[in-house]
Amino acid sequence: MKTSTNPFNGENLFEFQELNDSGLRERIARAQSAFLEWKTTSFGERAKLMRTAGRVLMENSEKYAEIITLEMGKPIVQSIAEIEKCAWVCEYYATHAENHLKDEIIKTEAEESFVRYEPLGPVLAIMPWNYPFWQVFRFAAPNLMAGNVGLLKHASNVMKSAETIQQIFEKAGFLKGCFQNLVISNDQVKTVIGNSAVKAVTLTGSTPVGASVAATAGYHIKKTVLELGGNNALVVFDDAQLERTLDICIQARFQNTGQSCIAGKRLLVQSGIAPRFIHGFRNRVAKLKSGDPMDKDTFVGVLAREDLAIELEKQMKRSIKMGAKVILGGKRNGTYFEPTILLDVTRNMPVFKEETFGPVLGITIFDTEEEAIGLANDSEFGLGISLFTSDRNRIQRLIPKCNEGAVFVNELVKSDPRLPFGGIKTSGYGRELSAHGIREFMNRKTVYIKS
Repeated sequence: MKTSTNPFNGENLFEFQELNDSGLRERIARAQSAFLEWKTTSFGERAKLMRTAGRVLMENSEKYAEIITLEMGKPIVQSIAEIEKCAWVCEYYATHAENHLKDEIIKTEAEESFVRYEPLGPVLAIMPWNYPFWQVFRFAAPNLMAGNVGLLKHASNVMKSAETIQQIFEKAGFLKGCFQNLVISNDQVKTVIGNSAVKAVTLTGSTPVGASVAATAGYHIKKTVLELGGNNALVVFDDAQLERTLDICIQARFQNTGQSCIAGKRLLVQSGIAPRFIHGFRNRVAKLKSGDPMDKDTFVGVLAREDLAIELEKQMKRSIKMGAKVILGGKRNGTYFEPTILLDVTRNMPVFKEETFGPVLGITIFDTEEEAIGLANDSEFGLGISLFTSDRNRIQRLIPKCNEGAVFVNELVKSDPRLPFGGIKTSGYGRELSAHGIREFMNRKTVYIKS
């Protein structure tokens, strides 16, 4: 039995019965049957349905946002923004999928030679709780438009979100079986991956879970895309625009109560600007409103589960023991963790080395460009980095030196349907979104025609 619990007040919200093995096989068979029909539909037919799904999202945005907030504690205004972003990705792929997947003509000695993109079949998506709608829609929209069908294994604490997403696609008119929510245990995931009908797996989650899923998929010779943890640096140089940079860094660290793989988790500040920047940063963070996630004025809510808050507290306390100084916050009460800033953070501390999934930020001061990039790259992760500077030459010098999947200049790292999203090192491989993402789970079929 899966249970959703409100992390703000501890109330049990919803219960879901797990599928047994025979019910699971039936769902997979239904997905395969739907795929055989769905892959023959035109881009125009798919686009019409995808746009309808986007309208369903927008017409019910507050209702769906409340489900997110109740299940995992995201402040309601941010939950509404998440639903709106899902509608955007539906519209984006409804408009661009056909062009992204058009035949790629390649001149050879043949009369005709080209690459044709064809769907693979049912794809398993293993998704996390922190963006319970967005993570799923950024998988579902491109794959359904490509002619694949989706099987969702969502995090156990957001099962109502998972159920609702299936209902949205069905309400929009998609074929029964095109997108199905699987209420299954972690042990059953291997069964799904091993089923011959399932052709690929995408996972957003922790590095250990990603490694396990990739090993199982590799055994069965099946394609995977992994979007795993991150430990993004926010690198602020002396010539950064102070006020704007302060606003962006606060948003980068504390939106979604810091529970994001692409959140800025390490703040690196150049020594010349450090006193002013740290003073301004502390004062602004101190004014962030914490409270009931259903209150529209709340910016910092609660963590999704108490065990997550306890782990974050341990990382903070170990870092303090090693010399970090708390200049704001530092207290936990159940699932609530105060917005917290640590100063004098060094490379060997947990808040520098490890991914911190919550509203805690460590600050490290540097002197030179070389020192800044050395600190930023000193991580097993490689999802993204934000550089804040007014020097165009510096930007061009530093972009090639950043060992990351994404470099954002004077902006926080974020996912955008128009741009590829993904990391390197233990942050994973493969890409989601844009033309790059929609092609991940396609058969790139080489065609060579000679008279």
